[in-house]
Amino acid sequence: MTDNLTQSPAAAPPAATRQPDGSLSCPHCGAEVAPQEAFCEACGGALTPSVTGPAEQPDEMAAPIDLTRSVQTKPEEEDTAVVARPCANCGGVIGADGYCETCGTKAPTERDHYTEYPALWVAACCDRGVRHHRNEDATAVAAEPDAGSRAVLVVCDGVSTSLDSDVASLAAARTARDVLVAHKPAGLGTPTSRVAAISNAVVKAAASANAAVVDSTAPASDNAASCTFAAAVVEGDLVVYGNVGDSRIYWIPDLDSSEDPAELSVDDSVAQVRIAMGTPREEAENGPQAHAITKWLGRDSPDFAARTGSLTVAVPGWVLVCSDGLWNYASEASAIQSLVADLTRSDPDPLTLAIALVNWANAQGGKDNVSVALARLASRHTEPSSQDAKGS
Repeated sequence: MTDNLTQSPAAAPPAATRQPDGSLSCPHCGAEVAPQEAFCEACGGALTPSVTGPAEQPDEMAAPIDLTRSVQTKPEEEDTAVVARPCANCGGVIGADGYCETCGTKAPTERDHYTEYPALWVAACCDRGVRHHRNEDATAVAAEPDAGSRAVLVVCDGVSTSLDSDVASLAAARTARDVLVAHKPAGLGTPTSRVAAISNAVVKAAASANAAVVDSTAPASDNAASCTFAAAVVEGDLVVYGNVGDSRIYWIPDLDSSEDPAELSVDDSVAQVRIAMGTPREEAENGPQAHAITKWLGRDSPDFAARTGSLTVAVPGWVLVCSDGLWNYASEASAIQSLVADLTRSDPDPLTLAIALVNWANAQGGKDNVSVALARLASRHTEPSSQDAKGS
């Protein structure tokens, strides 16, 4: 076989390397690539496509994003339904042809990058990342206008080795959001009963999201679509949360507050099992099968019951729901708190922070899709209380 270093300039570029799970990797740098790609997005190396066709998934094949829930302007501005998307490279306007009218950069599809901004105190950003060829994450958020009133934050991370995970994660996130928006417990006499009712709603939302994932899987498929689930419901100073898989919920109080930041959720993962056995977090989260999950949503899931918990907030801060595309680079709650403090020095706006966190993760390498959903809280109470995470 001819050595690549001695091939003539006219020789065809190498083909992508097929991995045991069926995915393709770049022979130059090892990053994941799509079968139709002629260049690696991570390193720029030339490739010989294994199939013919367009380099990107056509827009009509991408799961649609409702622009009324993906606005780029502030909620109080008049026209928030249909707006021109800004260029992620220079901030210019994206033209009808999909390219920036200022710098010429091609914009990602609405499925590959979108934001949500339902109220001035709640926002989300979902992005393909740097190395993946499509965005299999999804966010879905909702909020009442008054700051600190009621909000729902949902993040689902599609399992990249399963088929149609991009469609399934979006369906799951939106379904869960709608269930939680519709469920507004009223007339509950005690804080305990209020927490129990919202926790039950989170469990039901996860079950409904699981049904949406199953509906996204072809009956004959031998590789069923699947995704993680993480959700937080904010009602005043109460935060109720639940998760399945390794997408996370954090409480990030302001840096100058009297409270410590906390990772509220508990991962369903091999890494978490090793941490529970005494392995240091950094070692467990970077070891073999660190991101292998032990629970998920999908037809082949052994258990999709959400683990729930609650927290009564006593100081100003942020409720953060995210995929591992962010916490890959800042896992400890204290590290995220420092990062948030640094990114909000000049602008505490939730949408600005969500985008900044996504951009930061991409600047660290962007090896996975990145999703961030945020709610800004300014507590009116002084004494915190919490419940340990519990199964349904």
